[in-house]
Amino acid sequence: MSQPPWKLACADFTFPLLPHDRVLDLIAGMEFDGVDVGLFEGRSHLWPSNEYAQAERFGKELRKKLEDRGLRTADVFLQLDPDFVPYAINQPDPARRQHARDRFLQTLDYAAAAGSPHVTTLPGVYFDGEPRETSWARSQEELSWRVQQAAKRDLIFSVEAHVGSLAPSPQEAERLATGIEGLTLTLDYTHFTRLGMPDSSIEPLVKYASHFHVRGAREGRLQAPFKENVIDYARVMQVMREVNYRGYLGVEYVWIDWEHCNECDNVSETILFRDFIRGKQA
Repeated sequence: MSQPPWKLACADFTFPLLPHDRVLDLIAGMEFDGVDVGLFEGRSHLWPSNEYAQAERFGKELRKKLEDRGLRTADVFLQLDPDFVPYAINQPDPARRQHARDRFLQTLDYAAAAGSPHVTTLPGVYFDGEPRETSWARSQEELSWRVQQAAKRDLIFSVEAHVGSLAPSPQEAERLATGIEGLTLTLDYTHFTRLGMPDSSIEPLVKYASHFHVRGAREGRLQAPFKENVIDYARVMQVMREVNYRGYLGVEYVWIDWEHCNECDNVSETILFRDFIRGKQA
């Protein structure tokens, strides 16, 4: 039995210089199925501090904007500060942890209203001045709570292992995924490829993925053009078929002054990867 066509999403934060409505027009014009919505405080179109003033109302308004364009919400990705340390979920400061919890509950309300099946956050970091296992244990506690809260709303919850997090390698990402029942990964090979890690070391993570980010990368570059990409996405999709992956493939180019991520033509690169994925349909 062949796999259904891949569900393709595009991140709204790929095009930060356009007004948000025009971004949605562009994504619809490129004929994507869904939108990965970035709720990044201080650096995306939609900020949690604004959207959560009336989370359900604004979530419903976003859903209507997407549906009017033939789109769906594929994922809602929460980040509470441009720097991922101050409000990391495993902050030693109890007040900051509580703030992150409160915002997460609002994220669930917003995601449900926006019609998203999926919510992503970051997994936390190691903090100076305390044992690494203490930082890890606090992250586990917070992630377990988030899995439970998401399940109450029939939402899938995942974390993205990333450069600078407490899961900067595939081995630590797998430790995260296997440590908490119900936790899944928003898998992005590029964070590991940048460090020179081969696809074969990342591939075991595919079976834990509920969402997937696609873009070009090579050693030393978190984001690279299609022509410089070294990730074998054809192989990735083959493994996805083997493990019965049913999530979106979100093309996620970004345009920020970090990690050389403002050196690509995001429109062209997004289209190239869209067409590549379409060409690999079963």
